[in-house]
Parts: sequence; structure tokens; C-alpha cells
Amino acid sequence: MKIHHLNCGTMRPWATPAGLVCHVLLVETPNGLVLVDTGFGLRDIADPAARFGPARFYVRPVFDEAEAAITQIRRLGFDPHDVRHVVLTHFDADHTGGLSDFPWARVHLTAAENAAAVHPTGVVERGRYLSSHRAHGPSIVEHTPARSETWRGFPGAEELAEIAPGIVLISLPGHSRGHAAVAVDAGDHWVFHVGDAFYHPGQIDGTGKVPTALTTMERFIAHDWNRVKANHQRLSELWQEPDSGLLLVNAHDPSLLQLARKRG
Repeated sequence: MKIHHLNCGTMRPWATPAGLVCHVLLVETPNGLVLVDTGFGLRDIADPAARFGPARFYVRPVFDEAEAAITQIRRLGFDPHDVRHVVLTHFDADHTGGLSDFPWARVHLTAAENAAAVHPTGVVERGRYLSSHRAHGPSIVEHTPARSETWRGFPGAEELAEIAPGIVLISLPGHSRGHAAVAVDAGDHWVFHVGDAFYHPGQIDGTGKVPTALTTMERFIAHDWNRVKANHQRLSELWQEPDSGLLLVNAHDPSLLQLARKRG
């Protein structure tokens, strides 16, 4: 499957010189196009307060129509209606803003994340899950990756065969209640999109050099901080595996986006 690495939302949080991106995968499958996350959408530009909430004053998103997934898909020469499925790592606004641009697509996520988004508990969940992102009535498909199935040492994996062979949803809670990673078979390697399981390469590459603003934000919004730290450890081990045939990316680091684009 051919994979396009898109930036569907630039953000400029305070004290983060390199800024952040919204790294979205556009996957060409035999059955149409698939998005992994959506970044920001056209409705976000029209109503940022309702679509992003007070967090916009901290992460300072740049709502640019040119970065919307639907705009980039057209620019690549595709018909947006060929986007049949969207697979979400989680339901935060910077991952779901573009859902309303593809109302015909089926939206896949873990059952735990959908439950959290529909019935949030606590201050953080009530702040992070915005009803405006469901106002268009998306067709939700819940998945419960079986813990008995593993992928690269991660328990809880489900191949989304109804979309296409070679797309795997992996349970990776911590950042949010039902957070997941998505692995896509690109033929000569796998792309492993871990969403917000880590924010910056310094958290897993052994350097430990991470902007304080990012670690503060990550700690504040984490549903389960102990699981976040455990995810960092496992991803660090994976990062250091030689010749793993794996391209490890996250949702927001611009350097990993550039690395993925160079690899193709």
C-alpha cells in the first residue's frame, strides 16, 4: 500500500521552537483511500472556539485551509469521496477536526475511546472531547483489540481486514482512555503511527532532550501517566532495534514527519 505523509495542522505552543504538526497518513488501498487521523478540518477554520476550545490559546493552532486533509487529497489528484474509512488513534480535537469533511466515511476507533468520548468522566475528559466533532453524525465502528493477539510485543491488536489486509489497530492506552496506534504495511517496511503515545523523539531515543512545555502538556492531559511512561519505555526499545523494518512516527513531531517523507 502506498502511504502519503501529510501535515494536516500546524501548532505553535509556547516555548516549543520547532512547533508541532498533525501527522496524518493517507493510505492507498485496493478498496479506496484510508486516513489515519484527520488533523484539522474546514469547519475548524470557521469556528475555532467551538471546534477546539480553550486549549487553542496554549497550543496556538494555525487553521489553514491549505493544510486540511480534504484540500491536500484534491491537490494530490484524488476524489475525496474515495476516502472510505478513517482510523483514529484517539478522539482529541487535533485528530478529529477533519472528520466532518468526510461525512460518508466510516470512522474506526477502540470501543474504550468511543465510550470515553461519548461519556467523559473527570475534568480532563470533559475538556478534551468536544461534541462539535460528532455533530455531523459520523458512522462509528468500534473495535476491541484482543489482548491475546500481539503486534511487535504490544498486546491487543486487530487487523482491520474489512478495510484492507495490512492495517492493524493496536491498543495503546495512557494518553487517553482508549488511545491506539495504527500499523500499516507499506510493502518493504511497516509504518507504525503511535499517535500521542509520545510527543518528542527525545523521550524515546535516549537523549532526554525534550522541551519542558511538551512534557508539561503531556503530563497534564494524560489519562494514565504510569501507562504513558511504560509506553515510552517500550517504544524506546523498539526505536533501538536494528533493522526492524519499521518506520516509527507519532502525531506531532515535525522531524519525524520529514523523516517519513524522505523514506517515502
